[in-house]
Amino acid sequence: MEVPDRLYFRIGEVSTITGVPPYVLRYWESEFPALQPRKSGGGQRLYRKRDVAMILEIKKLLYQERYTVAGARRRMTEREERARRMEARAALQRLRAGLEGILKRLS
Repeated sequence: MEVPDRLYFRIGEVSTITGVPPYVLRYWESEFPALQPRKSGGGQRLYRKRDVAMILEIKKLLYQERYTVAGARRRMTEREERARRMEARAALQRLRAGLEGILKRLS
């Protein structure tokens, strides 16, 4: 499912988009540390687009791939770590290319 291109979504909107009841969304917030929506001044949860995408991924792991909550949490953590490593590797490659360019100019 495609997530609409908006800055923030309320819990009812997220529930409609994902097909997950609000009480389940609140429970998942306690079980998945990366899922931490902001709260408005009135205390309403405000989910970002990446939060909604994460909820869809959690739903897929739990309902389609039949993971337990602990297994899905572990899987999400592994994916986040892998993404962080890839991001760091890309940053190091850009840094190396920049340093090689500087070395070339100095030679």
